[in-house]
Amino acid sequence: MLHNDAASASATRPYLTRSKLPQPEPTSEVVYLLHPDQPVRQEVSGFLHALQMKVIEFSSGAEYLDFDGTDRAACVVLGLSLPDISGLELQRRLPQKGNPPVIFIGDHSDVVSTVRAMKAGAIDFLTMPIDPGALLEAVETAFELDLHARRQKAELAVLEERFSTLTPREREVLPLIVSGLLNKQAASVLGISDVTLQVHRSQVMRKMKADSFADLVRMTAKLGISLSSNDGPLGKSLRSSRRATA
Repeated sequence: MLHNDAASASATRPYLTRSKLPQPEPTSEVVYLLHPDQPVRQEVSGFLHALQMKVIEFSSGAEYLDFDGTDRAACVVLGLSLPDISGLELQRRLPQKGNPPVIFIGDHSDVVSTVRAMKAGAIDFLTMPIDPGALLEAVETAFELDLHARRQKAELAVLEERFSTLTPREREVLPLIVSGLLNKQAASVLGISDVTLQVHRSQVMRKMKADSFADLVRMTAKLGISLSSNDGPLGKSLRSSRRATA
């Protein structure tokens, strides 16, 4: 229930409080609303629709898990208790649905559930009657987080595609050059000439579409590529090379 003042108890919308909100603009994101009570879904959905947000309603966890989803940025507004599964258990299963940010709503304050939900990454835990301003703020925050996560995922996919074009030798060269080795040191580790190393380095820069060496370092970090281990053969060769040129 969304609340505002004493008059809200007899208002047409018993689950939302009355408050003035800015004139909305249409959004491209979607809210997945999961709650077992149709009146609650109707109230919350009507409020979000009035703010030009797309809402898809579900009455159970299974119904949502069977849903194919959309490719839009999204968030889940989730009731604490569902007829077939607890909201907390559904939150645990959400990674299989792309793990959109979660906002919990409950009938009363439940400290244990609130702590569990927030530790598991929930954006907020709103108790009924729900403050519309708090709901709007939580939804907008969730959208921003999901958009950011999607951009990062898309950027990583591009980098992985570029990395896949590197030859096996170029993949050996990449972590060496970004680790700060001079060309002759990296060449010594791989047992190749300086000239050959420079050719590979140039190819790596071109294929990764790096505008600068610093750009290549950032790309490598995002890909999670590093000198595999200081304990492996490459790490031992690297230490030997550094000692030889020290």
